[in-house]
Amino acid sequence: MSDHIIKLTAAETAEKIASGELTAVEVTEAHLARIEAVDEKVHAFLHVDREGALAQARAVDEKRAKGEKLGPLAGVPLALKDIFTTEGIPTTVGSKILEGWIPPYDATLTKRLKAADVVILGKTNMDEFAMGSSTENSAYGPTGNPWDLTRIPGGSGGGSSAALASFQAPLAIGTDTGGSIRQPAAVTGTVGVKPTYGAVSRYGMVAFSSSLDQGGPCARTVLDAALLHEVIAGHDPMDSTSIDAPVPPVVEAARNGSVAGMRVGVVKQFRGEGYQAGVVQRFDEAVEMMKGLGAEIVELDCPSFDLALSAYYLIAPSECSSNLARFDGLRYGLRTGDDGSHSAEEVTSLTREAGFGDEVKRRIMLGTYALSSGYYDAYYGSAQKVRTLIKQEFERAFEQVDVIVSPTTPTTAFAIGERADDPMAMYLADLCTIPTNLAGNAAMSLPCGLAPEDNLPVGLQIIAPAMKDDRLYKVGAAVEAAFVEKWGHPLIEEAPSL
Repeated sequence: MSDHIIKLTAAETAEKIASGELTAVEVTEAHLARIEAVDEKVHAFLHVDREGALAQARAVDEKRAKGEKLGPLAGVPLALKDIFTTEGIPTTVGSKILEGWIPPYDATLTKRLKAADVVILGKTNMDEFAMGSSTENSAYGPTGNPWDLTRIPGGSGGGSSAALASFQAPLAIGTDTGGSIRQPAAVTGTVGVKPTYGAVSRYGMVAFSSSLDQGGPCARTVLDAALLHEVIAGHDPMDSTSIDAPVPPVVEAARNGSVAGMRVGVVKQFRGEGYQAGVVQRFDEAVEMMKGLGAEIVELDCPSFDLALSAYYLIAPSECSSNLARFDGLRYGLRTGDDGSHSAEEVTSLTREAGFGDEVKRRIMLGTYALSSGYYDAYYGSAQKVRTLIKQEFERAFEQVDVIVSPTTPTTAFAIGERADDPMAMYLADLCTIPTNLAGNAAMSLPCGLAPEDNLPVGLQIIAPAMKDDRLYKVGAAVEAAFVEKWGHPLIEEAPSL
């Protein structure tokens, strides 16, 4: 029975709880048992809130017993990336500098999940402060990809994607600064969505790069992602960058998937040197499939996209050097050297030395240099000009097409440790995803088959204009249905061998 429960989609689970066929407690216990059975190998979770999850589940069952109306995801378990504050349980952001910190408040996203009666199982592993593409930069050790535990599950949200692919949770939350929802989804065969910038509140989400960071839904199906998107999105007066506009009809779009009559753009710059042959093959097949479903394919040339990686790695570190200045060892989290023999400045220095990992230090130094007197215009200022060019190219492209598609990542999941000593090779994992963050558009990654060379998942990226997030779900649902029909079963109908 337990194996049957963990294989259900979030939508199916919610329906069975609402009808009384399953209780929320039964569903939660099944997923907690799965976590206990496999997470020692996968290491998707940093903290499992067993008692809290069961208490939330019991509350859902009590509501149903009283005849109260339940929301569309009531009782469905979820894995929450450990970057969102959660009152009463740890939030570490994958860093030693916040080890043991218990926030006194919930992030807006956390509040909305609780209000929707979603059961939060615990907090998932991640690259420290969301800086990375593999979850190897976590201060608490790497997460394994359930398809092959010797390979990375993507990053920075590898814990969330691995929890989905190993059937430890049917839903998860990630954050996307340069691809950290989409890239993990691609390499684990799951669905991940970066909503329009400002569509999901950042209040209570520990900041890395404030003009790029965006929380979003992760799931195993397009419909499940849409249902979660609807729960977490919407205006929040606590976030000054939050968009005060209605949430696009994402669930309706996911239930009525179609590409018939749509113009689908393929960007010349999203292929070529560095792209794995099997990834390109599966992407080309997906494009042909959309063509067969009635889409018009339009070739696009966006030369500024070639500069996106360079611009991103000036803008993001610059903003991170500013945001991470608050971790000074004086207010919260780790404090080192406070023995009466050191000044406040020395305590701050010792705390940062002990608390921050190598990648975080690298990016703080890069950002501080780029913002320093005499270099601001040459580096950060120039990167912002490139960002404007990329945004303008997207705008021109969306005058010609409804959505843009590309591979999500240039390669499938690489081996743990393979790129650890080569930061540039690691950064290239986000080659296709970064332009969208710079422009603030919406994007999704969904599975489009397995690469023939290694039998590992390949992701298809769909990009839509800002506040047209529903287009992602309309196209994504159509492509997903076509793949299911082609193979006769979902891509990961059964859990990868653990």
